[in-house]
Amino acid sequence: MIVIACPGQGAQTPGFLTPWLELPDFAEAIGAMQEASGVDLIKHGTTSDAETIRDTSIAQPLIVAAGVASLAAILGGKSASSMGISGVAGHSVGEITAAVAAGIFTQETGIKFVKARGDAMAKAAALETTSMAAVLGGDEPTVLARLAELELTPANYNGGGQIVAAGSAEAITELIAAGPAGSRVIGLQVAGAFHTRYMQPAVSSLEDFSIQTNVSNPDIAIWSNQNGQLVNDGKDFLNLLVSQVSNPVRWDLCMQSMVAAGVTALIEVSPAGTLTGLAKRGMPGIETLAVKTPENIESALLMINNHRG
Repeated sequence: MIVIACPGQGAQTPGFLTPWLELPDFAEAIGAMQEASGVDLIKHGTTSDAETIRDTSIAQPLIVAAGVASLAAILGGKSASSMGISGVAGHSVGEITAAVAAGIFTQETGIKFVKARGDAMAKAAALETTSMAAVLGGDEPTVLARLAELELTPANYNGGGQIVAAGSAEAITELIAAGPAGSRVIGLQVAGAFHTRYMQPAVSSLEDFSIQTNVSNPDIAIWSNQNGQLVNDGKDFLNLLVSQVSNPVRWDLCMQSMVAAGVTALIEVSPAGTLTGLAKRGMPGIETLAVKTPENIESALLMINNHRG
């Protein structure tokens, strides 16, 4: 049983789209999403610098477009279900990529939704000075107690002993200076405290946008960041996408659910690397592949053939 994993914000690096644009299926998908979104995806994925592509309103459409287009290049015009892929899950904004892979969104709907999401979250982040930091290691109750002391929120439960904290920039600075016992704290280059109460203005904006959003029911299994649960109704998944903007990402529970479902292999689409790294710790014994460049496509197709659902 093989699944697709779709990364979230922070996975992209300058120029990462360049080798992909030589593939017709990829270039066609990127071109269509660029036109639909009004975001210059090709420019930002090839020549824009790191600071530019960290901008939430650019980063989110770019990550989703890259994931959708790289999956299109792997599938060669076929659907994920017809290729024998059993399921999909996305981390944070990667849930939108996952919705496209599962057939809940069309490519056009997905890129328009993520454009609205990125713009709304960028506006919300500008209202207060906030930040995020990854807490690596340490006993989870001890980590959570320290976050509570600083009035920080555990925004991402990534599994494998990694929790991402979010909140005021001042409190994040204090956390980095004096982290929980037995842990290492790394500040993240992000625009704000995503997946916390600070994003509530973005939720309100997306609720209005989602009224006009067309969805279908998924044709493969799709797990939600809310609680790692399977979602069988497209409208329900859309509502979860909206609410997740201000709620924690439970990627740890997604991994647990995939293991419990009998998943034997996981392929991470572009910009790949983060989720396969987490899977090696949180899904031991599962075969993984990060599709970082077109050279990885042949290995992806072989893995799909070997683990067809």
